[in-house]
Amino acid sequence: MKNIIKSLFIVGLFAVTSCETNLDTINENPNDQASIDPKFLLTYVSKSAFQVNGDNMYASRMMIGTDGENTYQYMKWNDASFDVYTSGLLNTAKMMQEAEKINNKNYQAIGKFYRAYYFFNLSLKFGSIPYSEALKGESGITQPKYDTQETVMAGILSELKEANDLINSSDKIEGDIIYNGDATKWKKLINSFRLKILITMSKKTTLGTYNIATEFASIAGTQTLMTSISDNGELKFADAADSRYTMFNNSGYGSSLYMADYFINMFKARQDPRLFTFAAQTTGAKEAGKAITDFTAYNGGNPTSAYSDNAALVTAKNISKVNDRFYKDATNEPSSVLSYSELEFILAEATARGWISGSAKTHYDNAIKASFTFYQTYVKNPNQYFAGFDVNQYVTTSLVLYNNSDPLQTQLEKIMTQKYMTMFHQSQWTSYYDYLRTGFPNYPLQTGVSAPLRFRYPQVEYNYNSTNLKAALTSQYGGNDNINSKPWWLQ
Repeated sequence: MKNIIKSLFIVGLFAVTSCETNLDTINENPNDQASIDPKFLLTYVSKSAFQVNGDNMYASRMMIGTDGENTYQYMKWNDASFDVYTSGLLNTAKMMQEAEKINNKNYQAIGKFYRAYYFFNLSLKFGSIPYSEALKGESGITQPKYDTQETVMAGILSELKEANDLINSSDKIEGDIIYNGDATKWKKLINSFRLKILITMSKKTTLGTYNIATEFASIAGTQTLMTSISDNGELKFADAADSRYTMFNNSGYGSSLYMADYFINMFKARQDPRLFTFAAQTTGAKEAGKAITDFTAYNGGNPTSAYSDNAALVTAKNISKVNDRFYKDATNEPSSVLSYSELEFILAEATARGWISGSAKTHYDNAIKASFTFYQTYVKNPNQYFAGFDVNQYVTTSLVLYNNSDPLQTQLEKIMTQKYMTMFHQSQWTSYYDYLRTGFPNYPLQTGVSAPLRFRYPQVEYNYNSTNLKAALTSQYGGNDNINSKPWWLQ
């Protein structure tokens, strides 16, 4: 595991040494370019940021393991990594520097989006993090201070506003594997992500100088946003080296990973055919010749039971594996960091909370319909799963039907449940964070076990930046670095 402070200290030290000894020209390597076209860095950063993450599937009660105790499934995780500083963020910073040299504002704007995306997820994961002094090793800052979570969130909101103002159709965006150089779609993603940050802060009233509800209404009312699944912030996979689906040929997916009953039962109760695209029939159902679209052919394991109990379901041929397309298909559906469907759920929640006017039901229905359109568009041979299905009828069924006059908590439960059902292998940890801030859907937990609120800081930070880390721990958590310490955004 690399450490950002250590890495940037080495970079800064090399720069100082080379200047003092005046060996720049003597030791210049003609094959080592001092500059790189930002288009290459954009491709690399995008590919890295949009990969599928499987760990949250356990924490969010969608999948279970049967070959050992998975720490995410049993809510026993510990520390997490700062590696994104030395990978995603460092490459993003370099892309922005190179873009400035050629005066291309679009790469700078997209860089601000990726900075916001990375810092947003880092702060949700830990709490306070290095932000204002991060990535400044070449300037001599080798041990950056930790900024409060409020400072980070307010800062990235401002960066996204700057990104929206910068991005334009006159500067080319080559190397863009997300939107193929379409600046308008990037603008939509940038503004939609601003709304995602604000709704995630729903337990707070203000964020720095921002009034959360007022800022949300201003963006929703005046800025261009996603309007269809063609605007999804997503990575499409290709059957080529380094471009295949993240879980392709993953041995664990082919052997010991199964579906959680909590997740499966939501679809069975609603007769929702998206289930068939996520899960495989039980072995017993296959042997009995049941149809793929027979809901009784699917069963999950209890995510709170001992893994040996779920292994017994395997022996009994009565548990569904993850659909084998996820590890046998090199492409599969795209992986999103923010989709049009998720945006519509965000707008539904904001409407229910009274932040914006309109009908929460309309946004909620739009979100569900967009999710079905997504799977019917990208999952191969969709008719085997969706033949005869009518989404307009689906949204009128009792467990799905939305009522604008219901109490807020009832509305939130409907929104979060359906939002959760759209996020199998999508949008990273969003479902888990929604659960932490709203309580919905109501995850099953083992007796005496609570859902962790954060990750511990990585050990390398104790080794290389301990003074600033300990100051951050004292100000946030009374000096206690544990997974049940409540971060600012949840207070």
